[in-house]
Amino acid sequence: MEIQRVILLFALAFILLLIYQRWLEEQAPSRPTPAQQTPVEAPTQGTQPPPADIPSTPTVEVPASPQAPPQQVESAGTVSPLIVVETDLIRAEIDTIGGSIKSLALVKYPVSVDEPEVPFELMKYEDADIFITQAGLIGNTSEYPNHRTQYRAEETQYKLRPGDQELVVPLYWEAPDGVRYVKKTIFTRDSYNIRVEFEIDNQSAVEWSGFLYAQFLRTQVAQSRGFFLDVVPAYLGGAIYTPEEKFEKIDFADMVDADLDRKVAEGWVAMLQHYFVGAWFPQGQGPFQFYSRVINDVGGPRYNIGFNTLRPQVVAAGAIGKLDVGLFAGPKEQERLKQEAEGFALTVDYGWLTPVSVPLFWVLNQINGFVHNWGWSIVLLTFLIKLAFYPLSATSYKSMAKMKKLQPRLQTLKERHGDDKAKLNQAMMEIYKKEKVNPLGGCLPIVIQIPVFIALYWVLLESVELRQAPFGWWIQDLSIKDPYFVLPLLMGATMLGQQLLNPSPLDPMQKKIMMAMPIVFTFLFLYFPAGLVLYWLVNNVLSIAQQWYVNKVVIGGA
Repeated sequence: MEIQRVILLFALAFILLLIYQRWLEEQAPSRPTPAQQTPVEAPTQGTQPPPADIPSTPTVEVPASPQAPPQQVESAGTVSPLIVVETDLIRAEIDTIGGSIKSLALVKYPVSVDEPEVPFELMKYEDADIFITQAGLIGNTSEYPNHRTQYRAEETQYKLRPGDQELVVPLYWEAPDGVRYVKKTIFTRDSYNIRVEFEIDNQSAVEWSGFLYAQFLRTQVAQSRGFFLDVVPAYLGGAIYTPEEKFEKIDFADMVDADLDRKVAEGWVAMLQHYFVGAWFPQGQGPFQFYSRVINDVGGPRYNIGFNTLRPQVVAAGAIGKLDVGLFAGPKEQERLKQEAEGFALTVDYGWLTPVSVPLFWVLNQINGFVHNWGWSIVLLTFLIKLAFYPLSATSYKSMAKMKKLQPRLQTLKERHGDDKAKLNQAMMEIYKKEKVNPLGGCLPIVIQIPVFIALYWVLLESVELRQAPFGWWIQDLSIKDPYFVLPLLMGATMLGQQLLNPSPLDPMQKKIMMAMPIVFTFLFLYFPAGLVLYWLVNNVLSIAQQWYVNKVVIGGA
């Protein structure tokens, strides 16, 4: 069995399987939305349950506070002022209702190559496309500031000044019982890490006790990104990490099936999408509760995933206390992710081939550190992979070359025995044994290489470092298709060249299928990201060179 045929057949089967799985997902009936989830527009008092999108107070003994009238809350028709924040990496808008981040654009990441001045908007609050932060405090009364509270702001614009390392955006609210709150959103220079801090100034006559919660609110929006990314969609949904269970995806369907309710000692909770991530990092000593919920809305379901503390923070009368939480909102730059928290780098979703993909990306990143061009880095990495597998590939090519020399004799046998498959196979095996040729000699080497090929595919697909990375000439973004289809056509031509070097199948139908392979793959690769097509093209060129060397020098000179 020839190495090239195995690669082509496996790759085609892999792509067809992905298309079939995608088709099954599209045909599957939609899951029913839970009926018990209904948004409530105003908080209640005393021990009555809070609105559906605010976590319930943990069941521990908390000193009661005097009851008071309901605080100001967000309602459907409320329009509140937004605070504009600008740092060297982020442009954000904070709502004075709840202090939620309702818009967050990444200055260093344009929305597209054609619009370099328009930053990519990671968080937004639009009709059906919502992704925002929500954080607040909860206790046994309604006198705690949550993400529906109307805060007071001193300014409407904040900008990180040259020389400053931090930018603090404070919001103020005072409860009827005399407790004063300051919610601070703290941005840091050259960082996508944001700290949300609640300062509690207990001017009441009794001890204060409460809990912190932080969550994301998101809607599920279908995003068409081209043929390849629609067939192999990047993950969009929630995720959590704990030292015990490690990285776990909690997708929207999981949230519909059952609410997440997990008591943990430490970890983080996140909302993932292609290239970018938002994550909450609980601070201080646990335990914490990780949770999710689905909330019905006239525009469709909305999804919450977040956490709340289970250990009450206590502030004595006349004292000042603090509760805070870390927030990451930015690109999945792997060097940054490693510095944020344990396991956070796993948000770069390489799937089941992560153990292979991670070292491949490391090598690719090291190469790029020298050449400073991700396209040439792909070329050099492909060369290194071919070099590493040279002994295995050479074994396969030797087997193919010997098989090609036997083609005339095999064809004669086929004509002699006609349709008598048993005699034909017996005669072929006698020739193989006499000439010391193993017709399956190319199988094992390619089976070993296949995981590496697929792992590299995922590296090129998932790494934000390659997003909008130019190669040169007409290729200005390796993460999208070649605009003029030059690379796919060249790739198809190299596949045809490989076919000519391989022994032709004896079966006419199989021969037609193999000759059609270059056309089929050229069509499929038209809409693949240019970086993936570049890899396959270079791999084909190197394979042709290696096969020619084995045919002419190793076998021919033997």
